[in-house]
Amino acid sequence: MNIVIVESPAKAKTINKYLGSSYEVLASFGHVRDLPAKNGSVDPDANFQMIWEIDPKAAGRLNDIAKALKGADKLILATDPDREGEAISWHVLEVLKEKRAIKDHTIERVVFNAITKQAVTEAMKNPRQIDGALVDAYMARRALDYLVGFTLSPVLWRKLPGARSAGRVQSVALRLVCDRELEIEKFVPREYWSLVATLTTPRGESFEARLTGADGKKIQRLDIGTGAEAEDFKKAIEAALFNVASVEAKPARRNPYAPFTTSTLQQEASRKLGFAPAHTMRIAQRLYEGIDIGGETTGLITYMRTDGVQIDSSAITQARQVIGEDYGKQYVPDAPRQYTAKAKNAQEAHEAIRPTDLSRRPSALRARLDNDQIRLYELIWIRTIASQMESAELERTTVEIAAKAGSRVLELRATGQVVKFDGFLAVYQEGRDDDGDDEDSRRLPIINQGEDLKRKDLAVTQHFTEPPPRFSEASLVKRMEELGIGRPSTYASILQVLKDRGYVKLEKKRLHAEDKGRVVVAFLENFFARYVEYDFTAALEENLDRISNNEISWQQVLRDFWTDFIGAVNDIKDLRVAQVLDALDDMLGSHIYAPRDDGGDPRQCPSCGTGKLNLKAGKFGAFVGCSNYPECRYTRPLAADGGGDGDRILGKDPVSGLEVAVKAGRFGPYIQLGDAKDYAEGEKPKRAGIPKNSSPGDMELELALKLLSLPREVGKHPETGEPIKAGIGRFGPYVQHEKTYASLEAGDEVFDIGLNRAVTLIAEKILKGPSKRRFGADPGKPLGEHPSLGTVAVKGGRYGAYVTAGGVNATIPSDKTQESITLPEAIALIDERAAKGGGKPKKAAKKAPAKKVAKPDTDAAAEKKKPAKKAAAKKSVTKPKADGAAASAARAPAKAKSSTKTAAAKKPAKPAAKKSAGKANG
Repeated sequence: MNIVIVESPAKAKTINKYLGSSYEVLASFGHVRDLPAKNGSVDPDANFQMIWEIDPKAAGRLNDIAKALKGADKLILATDPDREGEAISWHVLEVLKEKRAIKDHTIERVVFNAITKQAVTEAMKNPRQIDGALVDAYMARRALDYLVGFTLSPVLWRKLPGARSAGRVQSVALRLVCDRELEIEKFVPREYWSLVATLTTPRGESFEARLTGADGKKIQRLDIGTGAEAEDFKKAIEAALFNVASVEAKPARRNPYAPFTTSTLQQEASRKLGFAPAHTMRIAQRLYEGIDIGGETTGLITYMRTDGVQIDSSAITQARQVIGEDYGKQYVPDAPRQYTAKAKNAQEAHEAIRPTDLSRRPSALRARLDNDQIRLYELIWIRTIASQMESAELERTTVEIAAKAGSRVLELRATGQVVKFDGFLAVYQEGRDDDGDDEDSRRLPIINQGEDLKRKDLAVTQHFTEPPPRFSEASLVKRMEELGIGRPSTYASILQVLKDRGYVKLEKKRLHAEDKGRVVVAFLENFFARYVEYDFTAALEENLDRISNNEISWQQVLRDFWTDFIGAVNDIKDLRVAQVLDALDDMLGSHIYAPRDDGGDPRQCPSCGTGKLNLKAGKFGAFVGCSNYPECRYTRPLAADGGGDGDRILGKDPVSGLEVAVKAGRFGPYIQLGDAKDYAEGEKPKRAGIPKNSSPGDMELELALKLLSLPREVGKHPETGEPIKAGIGRFGPYVQHEKTYASLEAGDEVFDIGLNRAVTLIAEKILKGPSKRRFGADPGKPLGEHPSLGTVAVKGGRYGAYVTAGGVNATIPSDKTQESITLPEAIALIDERAAKGGGKPKKAAKKAPAKKVAKPDTDAAAEKKKPAKKAAAKKSVTKPKADGAAASAARAPAKAKSSTKTAAAKKPAKPAAKKSAGKANG
């Protein structure tokens, strides 16, 4: 028997069908270990050794894999073909070694770019070992993100109350958005005029020509700056005689676009389909893992995390065949098209994203895919087909026109473009981020050199230059890729984090920097300038790529980064919050204090008239307040045009006739329908919370009525007949069926989610099992059995860690930790506490077979040996060996092993704030 490990259960089922009965395919469900969300998980003083902790949800699955290996000959690690997939394979192997489940098994690593029988079968014929360089690159990236998150975020919390967190790449992406906001605010519009004449040929056909020169001088777009200048040119053109000076027609070719990479797919799906990058990746994942077609789950696209633009030769052959069949032989180029890109990382040098079978046309799949799936599949299909089509043949024409008015000679120009052969444009044209008019797309009539023209009309138009547009999600992804910031596979999660933390908001498909985001960026630019520089972040990314290419040590990259970074952190520790606020107040002054119409001091308090406005920090973020506090209690939001805190009537509900209002409450703003007087005695007005990514100023009547309509019934569950409801709760939007609640994912809309999607989310939630919130009571970590009080557990409480059994709680002394305390020590603390009258002892439960009592003794014995192991923990972390069998003691130090064992039993809950710091995405 051969055991195959993949990431997802959907893939496991499909691949097992392809491989047959001699294989058992098991799913890891993604990552099985991670760095504990607490200080010390990465130790810079011990050559960056890392403590890994098993996810409690993964513990059972790893046990199942270990059991399955007992009767197997070979372990085949077939996780995803990227750096994260390589890391998951390494983690699984390391845990199995720690469990001593690996005996004389053959260990192989295989990757397949598509979930099809041919791809899987071919991959099994070409096994390799775990790529140690890719694992090193993963380790370096994970350690960097952890160190930045756990070092920088606490500084933010202390020096900038209300700030959430900062991340290595997340902060640089936020800076891009905030810098664009600053450009827009500082922008000063400039007036300019254009003159466009409508001229007719001797045959009566008309076209437009723009003024481009006068009296031997060229006129650029902004050169006519006043109405008086425009009027002068208008008079000259109205009196002029027009003659065609030259006609130049040049042939041109436009080549098709390369097939999709992760980044270009996210950009185009955003432009053409309106999908958020996270939503695009989620749908692409489903198409990759497979859809039920004709009773068999089939992968419809190749792997969707890639920088590669090349596609397999067999796919090219199939594409050329489909093009000939569907569009004609004239659309098939003489030779297949080959695309190349400089893949920055060996792990990303995979095929581009393409359909696994190009003969599977979108029209044939409409009945089997939901709306978003078919739209994304069609986009991928047509882009792949277009990439192998013939180029478009164009003719670009430029007509130069002389206009003589007395002694003055003016020059006008008309441009146009004719498509002689549409080629790939018959199928696909890339979307644009702007809505500008493309003059070259205009078609000109037949115009001959030397012939006279007549003026039909003249348009003299005033314009003002406009500020650069705010980033769309697509254009931000494109800009990050151009700058070399982050990896395309992380862009979706980075954008989602920025939105979730309220640093940016998406409005009319554009990203707006929120006040709290601007304050964080201002703080980082003032005190950690180097770490939000674009060039520095890109250079660090290049070093991470060099690690994956085995060109540099991962510990060396971390050392180079950490030395300067921790120095910058230490430099700010002594700064008082007031000093930080003063620096930010100066930096953000133009944003916070808008010029007054009367020319007065913009910082003068509008309430008392004598105080000065300045930046202050509160529990929920920065705000502007009066210097005369507490005598004057004037406050306002950060932005100079920020709205007030008062209630606002949005309109009337067309059904009930009651007023709908935005109100400010003790726990934040909310929507309310009517007042108490409109309801029966004892009945409260209907209310609805405002979603976390919206502000009271965003609320309009239509949206407010939608919020008041929640929760709404989506439909009846097809199996139980019970209703499925959709609503917005304390933890965000959700769907509910009976007692199962499932959170909506990025891209899902609570107001229009359909029954099929809701049923899927409910089913996935049931499959994952009950979730444990990151806050609330710590469920604890069992240590073993007390002789008389039952199970002993260690927990993290509000006032520190403690051990408990039978209702008796005992605080863990400062020289011990939750991880290091042993069962005998815990029993002694509990007995001491009970002797002092603490708690209400309960009788021991009559269960606990001998086997279960024995396990904590083993753990306790292991803990007693811990001092001897600490010496080993200080050794350098070594790379995996070339054959993939890296020594577990070298990669995961002894301390990590101990942590992994205890965590497998039950992982203590982490405070929400700390976890968010550790996950501060890079």
